[in-house]
Amino acid sequence: MFTTAYLSEREQFKSENCHFQKCIEGNSQKVITKVKKKILPEYQKTSCGFSIPKQFSLEAFNSALSYEPRPDDLFITTYPKCGATWVQNIVACIHQEGSPFSSALEFFNNAPFLEMSGAEAARVMKRPGAIKTHLPIDVIPWFSQAKYIYVARNPKDCCVSFYHHTKNFTGYKFKNGSFDDYFELFMKGEVDYGDYFDSLISWYERRNDPNVLFITYEQLKEDIKRNVLKIANFMGSEYKEMLEKNETMLKDVIKHSSFEFMKETLNQQISELARQTRKS
Repeated sequence: MFTTAYLSEREQFKSENCHFQKCIEGNSQKVITKVKKKILPEYQKTSCGFSIPKQFSLEAFNSALSYEPRPDDLFITTYPKCGATWVQNIVACIHQEGSPFSSALEFFNNAPFLEMSGAEAARVMKRPGAIKTHLPIDVIPWFSQAKYIYVARNPKDCCVSFYHHTKNFTGYKFKNGSFDDYFELFMKGEVDYGDYFDSLISWYERRNDPNVLFITYEQLKEDIKRNVLKIANFMGSEYKEMLEKNETMLKDVIKHSSFEFMKETLNQQISELARQTRKS
C-alpha cells in the first residue's frame, strides 16, 4: 500500500523492498547452480537514453517525444505494468457510457499507445479519447491545458509483473531468464523506460497540479466504484454526474473494464488482430 512516507524518497522505496530482496537472494545459490550463463533481456536504446523493446519503431518513439498536446488531450501515464491498460478501459467505458470497445482495432485507434504508434496516431484518434504513455515527466509532451492520469503501483508487484511480461514476449529473448537477474536490472533502472523510482517520484511531486490525477493500482482494487467516479470527475464533472445518475451505467463501466472482461474479450481480440496482421 502506498503512503506519503512510502513515496517520499528513493531510499525509502528501496528500504521497503529489503525483505523482498533478501527472500530472492536466499534462493540465489539454487538458481546459480542451474544457470551457468546469465541471460539478459534484449533492448534497443532511444535518443533520450531509454531502453525500449526491439519491436518498437525508433521513428515512432521519436515522433512521440515531439507530439504537441491539445487542450482536449487526456494522457494515461504509468511506469510499465502499473495499470495503464486497466485505466485506458475505464476511461473508454466512461466515454462510451458503459459500453466496451467492439474490437482491438477500435481500442488502438481510440486509445493509442503513443510511443508504439507514434504522434500521428494521437493526432487522428477519435475524440474524446485517451493517449497511453510510459514516458516520465521530464520527456513527456507537456501542456498545462491537457490532463494527465498517473497510475502508481507497489514496486514489488510491478517488478514481478514486468518480469513475466519480459519473459513471455519473444522480442526480449528472455524466455529462460531468471528472476534474480531481472530483479537486479529492475533495481538499477536498466529495464524498459528506465528507473521505476525516478518515474514514480517525479509524478508524485506533481500530484497537486490541477491537470494531474495521481492514483494507485491498489486504490483501484480496494474501491473500484469510488475511484471510477474520481477518474470521471477528473475527466469532467459532467461524466461523474452522468454515472451518479445512472447506477446501471456505472456498473457497466466497472464490469467492462474489469480484468475478467478484458481477459475474455480484449486479449482475444488483440490476438486475433495480431494473427490477421501477420497474414497480411
